[in-house]
Amino acid sequence: MPVCAGLLVLLPVSVLVAIGLGTAVVTPGDTARYLWAALSGGEIGPNEATTYQIVWEIRTPRVLLAALVGAGLSTIGVAVQAMVRNALADPYVLGVSSGASVGAVSVTVTGGLAGLGVYAMSAGAFLGALAASALVYAAAAGRAGMSPLRLILTGVAMALGFQAVMSVIIYLVPSSEATSTVLYWTMGSFGSATWAALPAVAVAVLLGLVLLSRRSRALDVMALGDETAASLGIDPDRLRKALLVLVSLVTGAMVAVSGAISFVGLVMPHLVRMVVGATHARVLAVAPLVGAVFMVWVDLVARTLVAPRELPLGVITALIGVPVFVTLMRRRAYMFGGR
Repeated sequence: MPVCAGLLVLLPVSVLVAIGLGTAVVTPGDTARYLWAALSGGEIGPNEATTYQIVWEIRTPRVLLAALVGAGLSTIGVAVQAMVRNALADPYVLGVSSGASVGAVSVTVTGGLAGLGVYAMSAGAFLGALAASALVYAAAAGRAGMSPLRLILTGVAMALGFQAVMSVIIYLVPSSEATSTVLYWTMGSFGSATWAALPAVAVAVLLGLVLLSRRSRALDVMALGDETAASLGIDPDRLRKALLVLVSLVTGAMVAVSGAISFVGLVMPHLVRMVVGATHARVLAVAPLVGAVFMVWVDLVARTLVAPRELPLGVITALIGVPVFVTLMRRRAYMFGGR
């Protein structure tokens, strides 16, 4: 598709520019040279050592993490909206993100799972996301199965409950510095990005994208309704269970390294559908690229707009996402899954 080709060019250009921009500006040529030196084992002059460290050790993992999380949020947004057949659905609506946040914040505040080192927060987020999914599933499942309406209503209720739990944890934190750190993290940030954090997120996002792409036809059928899906040989309840587990794993991995970032998983799928149509094979090919490019630029704005201070990512995505989503909903010709 021409759209994919354009995005495949735009994404590396955006990454290169974002790595070079900041408090210390590095030209794209020098940025590319430093990256090549790091990858090929080339030498850097002593007078460039500081700039090289900024580019390779600080900015590059951060920008790559932004691209991965943006791609993951957009991909999971597509899956959740198909799973519950609701235009307003995203991981936050199902309570998965809130559960992951509770798990990560609990580990941060209590020092639990310290034996896992740098992966302690990731493990906490995973456990929180899985616990949230299990609770949502147990509460939403009924004798007649797990309907989309029951699932989304249960998810909304659970999300509010997890947010209350997180507020209590933050309130009980003895250190004001820890409280401000947790609050800032829950609004989204890539400030703690390291090379060690990238592999787990990359594996989770790529695994989610591959599995969803393989089930793109089933997602198309599910969007037609449970009865139609059953008549075409798709078990909607079984597919929802599998999607819920997958969404939990990928969301847990992302929340652990970036905190809660709103509106990306909600708005990006809609924008992509307006361009390429509602077929999930096409949407899943384009949405990750759009999300990655978007998040790279959002992170750049977050760390440069009021430098040396840094804005929470969730603030920027909400300021952009709210008017975009309202505009989409005001388009009479636009409906979920089509035009």
